[in-house]
Amino acid sequence: MIHITLGRMRYVDPQEDQLGRDHVGWDENMGEEALFRANRGCWVLGERAEREQYALFSAEGLVRMAVEIDRLVAVAGGRKAIEGRRLAAGHPVHDAYVGGAPPVGAVRNPVTYFDSPHGVRACYCGCGEPVPTGWFLAGHDQKALHARVARIGTVREFIDWFDRTCPEPPAG
Repeated sequence: MIHITLGRMRYVDPQEDQLGRDHVGWDENMGEEALFRANRGCWVLGERAEREQYALFSAEGLVRMAVEIDRLVAVAGGRKAIEGRRLAAGHPVHDAYVGGAPPVGAVRNPVTYFDSPHGVRACYCGCGEPVPTGWFLAGHDQKALHARVARIGTVREFIDWFDRTCPEPPAG
């Protein structure tokens, strides 16, 4: 799971901010939507972030928000922003962390990762087995791919279908 420690709210120039924001950070008067918009990016997120399903935002010693990650999008400077949805009370990740102490100790980097039993998802091949990181159990990505190829026919037929469905964009 990704954990992001926020500082106090500060104003930024929307003309210079990669997401056009006018402020970042946390303030006690911010609603959840404002908190997410102000802090969903621009973070230095490592390769592990691509395999994570949830992110927590903490400020002043408490977890303030939990987010389910749909995807990470690249922004200028090699940084990334989170696209996803805020989790509400009743969701296991929200209930386990929001309002409590951050699950990581004091660190220098605002972005940290930790293993959580709530970060486990089902293997994306459809087998239903739990996957602690990533989308597939070892080898199940190939299992899923070959099952889809078989639905079209042979590998050659799959390639023909794919090339008709997803033509290459023009060079340039």
